[in-house]
Amino acid sequence: MQEKEMDKILSKAEVLIEALPYIQKFNRKIIVVKYGGSAMADEELQRNVIKDVTLLKLVGFKPIIVHGGGKEISKWVAKVGKEAEFVNGLRVTDAETMEIAEMVLNKVNKRLVSMVEELGVNAVGISGKDGGLLTVEKRYSDGKDIGYVGQITEVNAKVLFDLIENDFLPIVAPIGLDANFDTYNINADDAACAIAKAVGAEKLAFLTDIEGLYRDINDKASFISRLNVSQAHELIGDGMIGGGMLPKLNNCTDAIENGVSRVHILDGRIAHCLLLEIFTNSGIGTAIVSDDEFPEHE
Repeated sequence: MQEKEMDKILSKAEVLIEALPYIQKFNRKIIVVKYGGSAMADEELQRNVIKDVTLLKLVGFKPIIVHGGGKEISKWVAKVGKEAEFVNGLRVTDAETMEIAEMVLNKVNKRLVSMVEELGVNAVGISGKDGGLLTVEKRYSDGKDIGYVGQITEVNAKVLFDLIENDFLPIVAPIGLDANFDTYNINADDAACAIAKAVGAEKLAFLTDIEGLYRDINDKASFISRLNVSQAHELIGDGMIGGGMLPKLNNCTDAIENGVSRVHILDGRIAHCLLLEIFTNSGIGTAIVSDDEFPEHE
């Protein structure tokens, strides 16, 4: 065997050895993956994400996928001659839009189930309506009525625990029911956060369309690879975080303060970003940890 080929084989072995302590540490632990953004629109990236999550399950993790579908919903809303409307990042959802959103999210859900099943792992796709998984109340945005948009009030974690204990990979669409059994659209980040808290997840990973957090979004040198909850609150209080990242960071700190051990913000456009963050010493995204843990990669 040529020396060059041998070096390549040895480098693969080194990657596996580097991953070993993380596999040992998180074996049998629950990890919630919020999957959305551009990674859902690209077929190859979609397959890479599903491969990553499937691998996590096969090496002993207990993954749960919570997915969005905003871009696809907007596309179908346009097809019926309506214009997508957002208030503070939340989709204004009238009855017709709710019907479209549920149709699209169920379609996306079953597509993800099929991709996992193709890789030899049993998956079950559900929405928050199934088994009373997600109970909601009507959500308002700055006092404005934005239609069938739900705020989660309760998570029936037993549904997910039962699936996990029976060796299924749950894939959740963010739709819920209120006390009157009306259907509501739920922000997927909010759903992932609520589920992670309810199941006591070890990790919550957000796959996004940016590399992670920056102190100054216009300065690439200001990238933040690790921070604790107090540092996150300081960034928010100083007005350093804005736009769509602000509610996401609030979700991250809320999850940590309610028992989730670690939250990751990752660029879902990077192939295998999940594996790179979890199984390598350096990681590639932003990790948010509790105040009693020094913010180094684990």
